[in-house]
Amino acid sequence: MSNYALEKVSNDPVARMLGIKLKKLDSEGAVVELVPEPRHLNALGVVHGTIIYALVDQASAIACNAFDYKAILCQGKVDFLNTGAADNKLYAVARPVSIKRRLSIWDVKVSDENGVLIASGQTMAYHFVG
Repeated sequence: MSNYALEKVSNDPVARMLGIKLKKLDSEGAVVELVPEPRHLNALGVVHGTIIYALVDQASAIACNAFDYKAILCQGKVDFLNTGAADNKLYAVARPVSIKRRLSIWDVKVSDENGVLIASGQTMAYHFVG
């Protein structure tokens, strides 16, 4: 695994500010977690969609940077399937769909601690290779 993914990307300033933490990184992808706080909630008292998207983004960013090159996300899509409850820890799991020389595609699932699927997404990363 790339030290860059572990040391830099997993400690992204925005992810740190939001409280998103790396739980697992291996050849199968990345898992991040977040314990929702009142600042993460929308006007209805459930986890804000921006926070759900941030979990998708962070899991993908760590996963696509786990190789011998740096990468940046260039596309992302999220389908919101259920609301994230204020008192349930959230997990985002990014798994590779396709990894090519310059581009990779990642499938990302966001679930709560009870296994409820909150969102399903797909991201694309551009790889900075020589």
